[in-house]
Amino acid sequence: MSDLTLRAERLTLGYRDRRVLQDLTLTLPPGQVTTILGPNGCGKSTLLRALARLLAPLAGRVTLGGEDVRTQNTRALARRLAILPQAPLAPDGITVGELVRRGRAPWRGVLAAWNAADERACARALDAVAMTALADRPLGELSGGQRQRAWIALVLAQDTPVLLLDEPTTWLDLPHQIEVLRLLRRRNREAGTTIVCVLHDLNLAARFSDHLVLLGPDGVVAEGPPDAVVTEAHLASAFSLAARVLRDPVSDTPMVVPL
Repeated sequence: MSDLTLRAERLTLGYRDRRVLQDLTLTLPPGQVTTILGPNGCGKSTLLRALARLLAPLAGRVTLGGEDVRTQNTRALARRLAILPQAPLAPDGITVGELVRRGRAPWRGVLAAWNAADERACARALDAVAMTALADRPLGELSGGQRQRAWIALVLAQDTPVLLLDEPTTWLDLPHQIEVLRLLRRRNREAGTTIVCVLHDLNLAARFSDHLVLLGPDGVVAEGPPDAVVTEAHLASAFSLAARVLRDPVSDTPMVVPL
C-alpha cells in the first residue's frame, strides 16, 4: 500500500486578520483512529478543514503521502480522502439514497454508467448506519440524528482510505453516539481506514481513539495515546478545567470527572 500519512508542516491558519493556529506541525498516524480535542474556538474545525484542502493555509502545508494536497489532482485526492464537515447542506427534496450515491462521484467519469460496484458500496454504507429502510425517504423529513447518519453513509460510500469527520456525533443521543463511534472504529480495524475526528466528549474520545491531539488556546497541548494526553495537568492547560482523571470501569481508558 502506498504511503497515506497525513501531515501538517509548520501550518499557520486563520481568517482575514485573525490567526487561529500558528506554526503547527502534526502527524496523523496512518491506520489509526485519531481524535482532535480542545475548547471552543481553539481551531479544531479549522485544522480539519485545512487537512481536507477546504481552507488554504496562511503558511506551511498539508501533505498526504508526502505530497502537498494543494498540488494533487482533485479527483485523485477525493479517492484517497473524504470529509464530513459540520452542518453539511443538501438540495431540497433529495432522498437518503440519492445523497449517499453522491459519495461515488470520485470513482465515476462524467458519462460513466452506474455499476454494480457503486451499488454495493452504497448498500454497505446504508447498512452500516442502519439507514437501508429509509433510503427512499427525503432527507428533510428525517430527525437530526437520522440525517447525521445519512451524511456518514455518504462519506462511507466514498470508500477512501482516509476519513475526516467534524463532530460526527452531533444531533445523536448517547446510544447512537456510541454506535457511530463503534462503526468508525470497526471501519478502521477491518479496512485499515485512517480516521480523524473532531469530538467534544473527552470520555468517548478516550474510549474509542488510538491517538489524541489536544489543542489549547496556544496550539497543541499534548498528543499521543489517551493515557498520555488525558491528564489533570493537560486538562487544566487546555480547558482551565479542574478535574480528576480516573479509570473507566468498562474500557479501562481515562475518564474525566470535573470538580
